[in-house]
Amino acid sequence: MKVFFAGAGGAIGRRLTPLLVAVGHSVIGTTRSADKAEAIVKLGAQPVTVDVFDAAAVENAVAAAKPDAIIHQLTDLAFAPGTPQYEAGLKRNARIRVEGTANLVAAAKAAGVKRMIAQSVAWLYKPGPRARTESDALATPEGAAATTIDGVNALESAVLALPEGVVLRYGFFYGPGTWSPGGPSRPPAVHIDAAAQASALALTKARPGIYNVADDDPMLSSDKAKRELGFKPDFRVKP
Repeated sequence: MKVFFAGAGGAIGRRLTPLLVAVGHSVIGTTRSADKAEAIVKLGAQPVTVDVFDAAAVENAVAAAKPDAIIHQLTDLAFAPGTPQYEAGLKRNARIRVEGTANLVAAAKAAGVKRMIAQSVAWLYKPGPRARTESDALATPEGAAATTIDGVNALESAVLALPEGVVLRYGFFYGPGTWSPGGPSRPPAVHIDAAAQASALALTKARPGIYNVADDDPMLSSDKAKRELGFKPDFRVKP
């Protein structure tokens, strides 16, 4: 399968791209900076430099790639919670979810690409008395979290409008290249390698819809991903 991978050089992209290549997929990986193209090559992908906010450029890049599917793992969260730059990062990240996703979905439609796998989050459910499942409602957009929730809602709605749109709601990442390299910082959590494995599996196995992807947690169920994708929370990339 030929895959247009938006965010191939990011935290999850650095773990996921080699997994895709190893099982025979051809990956065209995006980067916002030409200086980072060589890093994409080292992962085994073909680099393409494109700004996700440039709708025409995104449409042209997808059309030129002629992919069978698009993977959307773009984020802009270079700074961890508690740092002075974190709040600004949340706003940039929300813009990617709203505008960037809209441009990718529009490019997919223009190129006739039906399948998109996109990154979302699993910690925005409304609280409840049992483990949250994919059918439970997300929190109401209000207060400090409103920007993030609005961005998540926009991303998920846009992706799920595609004929084969798949949303993966990840727990908080931990492991190599994340803010928590030594282990989970808070629940729900998921190791970056396990999240990458879920994405690779979803590319060919997922039915359109939403999947929770996280470690075993009493307040979040990832049973659907385990059952339908073969997701394994203990999956780790071999050194």
